[in-house]
Amino acid sequence: MKVLLVNGSPNNEGNTRIALEEVAAALQSDGITTEIINIGKKPVPGCIACHKCQETGVCIFNQGIYAEIREKLEEGVDAFVFGSPTYYAGPNGSLCSLMDRLFYSLSRYFENKPAAAVGICRRAGSVSVVERINKYFEMTNMPVITSQYWNLAYGLMPGDVRKDEEGMQTMRTIGHNMAWILKSTEGHPAPEREEHAWTHFIR
Repeated sequence: MKVLLVNGSPNNEGNTRIALEEVAAALQSDGITTEIINIGKKPVPGCIACHKCQETGVCIFNQGIYAEIREKLEEGVDAFVFGSPTYYAGPNGSLCSLMDRLFYSLSRYFENKPAAAVGICRRAGSVSVVERINKYFEMTNMPVITSQYWNLAYGLMPGDVRKDEEGMQTMRTIGHNMAWILKSTEGHPAPEREEHAWTHFIR
């Protein structure tokens, strides 16, 4: 079993990455393979609502970090962790642009797979980060992995997050909880779904 962890910070070695490494270490100690991928500093296109992915199965902006993650999804991923620093009480905009396109065009690779959101901040706003990221999971039939507290850790300068003992423990608990869910559901197919009933409020 493999978990893909996405570092939604432009800083490849910052506090978000460190927090994800703590989650990954817990997963590995429970026998789960992990891989962390950095979103990086390059611009990430947003969804332009062209709906071409509904015809082709992939976004028209099929390059960069999107293509890198798509290839990993095609190889096989069993669960996900998306982490982000806090930008004005929300996730990094590039991560939101990426997740909009990933989940709209490639939802077939995410459905029924466990996922966790991680928020990092200096002081406040990270609860909203986790809530926003969780929305992608909640709309894709994905079991949401929780911890002993909200999935948060605190730090300003790179490395500060290691001083947040409760935050680091929270990260480890995410990893152990995810491993437990993966092992508990292994070999058990997801429930059959009804065809999606699309209801519009204006007719």
